[in-house]
Formats: sequence, structure tokens, C-alpha cells
Amino acid sequence: MEIHDYTGKANLTLRQRPWLLLLKAVILLGTGGYLLILLLSGRISNYINISNPSIQWLSWASVPLILSLGAWSLWRVIRPGHPEDAPTNQSSITGAALMICSLPLLFGLLPSQPLGVDAINGGVNMAPVGLVSVTSAEIAPEDRNVLDWLRAFGQLGDPTVLSGEPVDVIGFVYREPNMTEDQFMVARFTMSCCVADAYAIGMPVVYEGAPELAEGSWVHIQGTLQVGTFRPDDGLMPIIIPEQVQPTDEPASAYLYS
Repeated sequence: MEIHDYTGKANLTLRQRPWLLLLKAVILLGTGGYLLILLLSGRISNYINISNPSIQWLSWASVPLILSLGAWSLWRVIRPGHPEDAPTNQSSITGAALMICSLPLLFGLLPSQPLGVDAINGGVNMAPVGLVSVTSAEIAPEDRNVLDWLRAFGQLGDPTVLSGEPVDVIGFVYREPNMTEDQFMVARFTMSCCVADAYAIGMPVVYEGAPELAEGSWVHIQGTLQVGTFRPDDGLMPIIIPEQVQPTDEPASAYLYS
């Protein structure tokens, strides 16, 4: 018996098409399993802000829920001759809906990695708006990361106040076409909730050994801040003058969380 909606087009119901229910079970079980692997391996940090307890809790809580739904869907397929398996007007589903639900699982086939220099579109922000923190300027200079420094710039306002302070930061090398050979930015991606809201921030660096650094490579920079003009259209800003630049591995958590 074929069920029609008000448009006159036939709907396929899960119970009329057992293979759709089986596909739903596979998608749910696969998605739940993939999410569990990401959480256990720590690679979930490539997609969400794991420093937020609420987001982390919801991620863990979703695993048993998704797996339970998948197991229930599978049980409905394999149990024989149950009255609920008779055709009804409930739970219509289409191939398009299944494809949408399977997107997280399909993305799981791609390598899991954080955003890097190739993901930068539109340049690096050296003065992020709305990221001012009353505690950033109180953090010891050698303990500040790139985001802490930009917050401190925003809080203090006058860049000359920071001149001469020691810097110890880690980030990847980023260059723009109008930079000179000895210029680059030490950049990081910052994230508030998930990778969808991530964007690149950075601090300007002037270093005579810059041409030897591959773009996108991770570096550990130790040096001091010096106030100057980095780009022709920019005003005065703190610039890192390195005393030591060393190649380093990508941090376990490549994002800075705002």
C-alpha cells in the first residue's frame, strides 16, 4: 500500500522500506562510534572548544544517545514479524534526509586536522575586536600566548607601554605579499564554540632569518617587543624582535580558545 502526502507524491516510510531503517541504523551507529573515537583520542579539539565544560559535557552525552538510537533502529530491522513493522503513516524519510544525517560520518573519512595557513582567507587579524580581557595584562609576559598579547594590546591601548617586554610564543609562520623578506606573522587560529567560528590572529615579527622559515611551519619564538610600523598603512604597534626562533611541533591543541 502506498502512502501519499497532500502534494500527491508518494512518501517512503521506514517501516515500508526496511532497507531505509537499516541505513538509518548504520549511519547512527557509525556517527556515534566516530564521535566516541574523536573524544577518546582528543581529536575532537579539531572541531569544538573543549575548554568549555558545557560543550564537552554535551559531546560526551550525545554518544550514548546516538548509539542507543542506532541500536534501536537496528533491532527494529532484525526482529521478525513484530506488529510495529506493519506499514503505517509514521516517520516518512527520504534519501536526501539520510544524506544530510550521514554528513558527519562522511567527513570522518577525511583526515582530522586543525585549520592551518591554507585556511586563512582575508588575512590575519592583529587587533581582534571584542576580545579584551581584564586579566590578560596581568598575566606574566613570558606566559602570554598570541591571544593573550592581543587582548593586552586592546586593554592597554598605548603600545609603547609594552615596549621591551619579553615574549615567548608558539605559532605558525604566515606571510602576506606586501611583506619584506625579514617580516612574517606568528599566527594561531582562535575558536569560541566550534571550528565554524574560528579565525586567524597573529603578531608581527621582524627577523633576519625569516626567509629560511617555511610558510605554515610551526615555530617557538623568544624575544622582546619593540614598538614600530610593520605595514605602511598601519600605525605604531608592538613588533616581536626574536632572539631565538626554533622549529617546533604543532601543539596538541592547535587552537586558542576565546
